Amino acid sequence: MDIKAEPLTATAFAPFGDVLDANGAPDKIINAGLCGRYHDRARLDFGPETEGRAGLSIFKAEPRTLPYLCALLERHPEGSQAFIPMTADPFLVIVAPDDGGKPGAPRAFLTTGKQGINLHRGVWHGVLTPLAAPGLFAVIDRIGPGANLQEYLLPAPFSVHL
Repeated sequence: MDIKAEPLTATAFAPFGDVLDANGAPDKIINAGLCGRYHDRARLDFGPETEGRAGLSIFKAEPRTLPYLCALLERHPEGSQAFIPMTADPFLVIVAPDDGGKPGAPRAFLTTGKQGINLHRGVWHGVLTPLAAPGLFAVIDRIGPGANLQEYLLPAPFSVHL
């Protein structure tokens, strides 16, 4: 299978998560008029139990090239996962709906370099796929006990291109 990466928009990505960006007018002006606040842009979810908490980690991923061959999808059943790039480089986002406990038809999105994402709890997704070095991201996700990672090795890998 071969899929084309589409531009990352809030509408197209809504079934999978939230787009994090500062487009349009800010919700509030703060800091004596010197800062626009784009308020509450992600549905962070760290599970119904009280043992999970939000954690902030830094990921450094090897850059990939297009076309990209995707052979593995994963999901986090206990919490959401937000990726905020620490450079202004585009990255590839691969997601798939759940289809009876395994990934359904995949979709791929290309960020603008000024966008982050928040994957909702339980959404199947590809691994972090920067397209340029250094591949640095701040990641906000659930820290706590329990099995919060499910991996699915695809029987037939697919290719993503622009």
